[in-house]
Amino acid sequence: MLLVGALSAVLFHWGALPAVVRVLALGLRRLFGLSGACNLSVAANVFVGMVEAPLLIRPWLAGLSRAKLFVAMVAGLATISGNMLVVYAMMIAPVVPDAAGQLLTASLVSAPAAILAALLMMPEAPGAVAGPAAEAAPPRLYDSTMDAVVRGTEEGLRLLLGIMAALIVFVALVALANAVLEPLAGTTLQGLAGWAFWPLAWMMGVPAEECARVARSLGVKVVVNEFVSYLELAASGGAGLAERSRLILTYALCGFTNFASVGIMVTGMAAMCPERRAEIVRLGLPALVAASIACCMTGATVGLLTAPYPARVPLAACGPMRRRSIWACAGHHAATPGAAGACAARACAARRTASVRRSQPRPKRGKVASAR
Repeated sequence: MLLVGALSAVLFHWGALPAVVRVLALGLRRLFGLSGACNLSVAANVFVGMVEAPLLIRPWLAGLSRAKLFVAMVAGLATISGNMLVVYAMMIAPVVPDAAGQLLTASLVSAPAAILAALLMMPEAPGAVAGPAAEAAPPRLYDSTMDAVVRGTEEGLRLLLGIMAALIVFVALVALANAVLEPLAGTTLQGLAGWAFWPLAWMMGVPAEECARVARSLGVKVVVNEFVSYLELAASGGAGLAERSRLILTYALCGFTNFASVGIMVTGMAAMCPERRAEIVRLGLPALVAASIACCMTGATVGLLTAPYPARVPLAACGPMRRRSIWACAGHHAATPGAAGACAARACAARRTASVRRSQPRPKRGKVASAR
């Protein structure tokens, strides 16, 4: 945070950030209809955190329209930073093949999904096209490079302290709400969120018998954070989930969509742009909803592009191939985790091969002799 604050101030003083903003404005305005500053924030969110990305466009935050400010907030919650990507990839590597590549792809796909979800929830006002003020460089803010380094570091320190305080408070509030709710209703906020996510899990392409497990992980992600959800997925080894469902869940969990992250983002952006503090606070929870929808859209993309497994049949029903479908048998054993599934699949394959050989008609002796 301190490094990003100082570096963004120096790059702004040197004129590098204004040049990048102008280039993005020319190249992406027709594609997304957004200003260059907003596009820079969305693109940066794929690699940096939800506070570091707005810090890159801090001089332009006050000039963004309400819809574009909302887009920047949603994109920050719908993606993950590069350092957390490495951590999560190491955690789920035994469960999800090519975990680092999957998470990077999920973050890349979630960026345009965040733009779509944000503009659907809060469309741009008619005629509110980004004017020159949205991309033009603001007045000179720093006297020299050293002044930019010092003041950028100070601003980064204030942001860091505010973010730490917000994180502690929001985690404590969630724990307090669970402590009150569980004795009264016998459930927690994670459980309630899991029930709400069940239809979304089914619409992403998860089989109905696995939706409860996926919805529970999504509920834990929203109420606590995605770190705990990925940790539970790694600890359980994906038990009860087929490989396709684990992949869908991995993509849907890839985002900072939780209450603590909302507090961190609102605190950071309000400190960067004090004149729009009230507006940023009001947009916090709607941004969480839109970012959750964007992450589910990313998971649904995986569900759309990956073929579902064939219908399962009981293990005892795997008999001769002329009586059972070979694909049903293979689909059942593919969903059986570990060496047990592989051994069962090999045993059934051997039985099917023997059954085929027995069922093939043998040539008559007379015909074989005449052929010789």
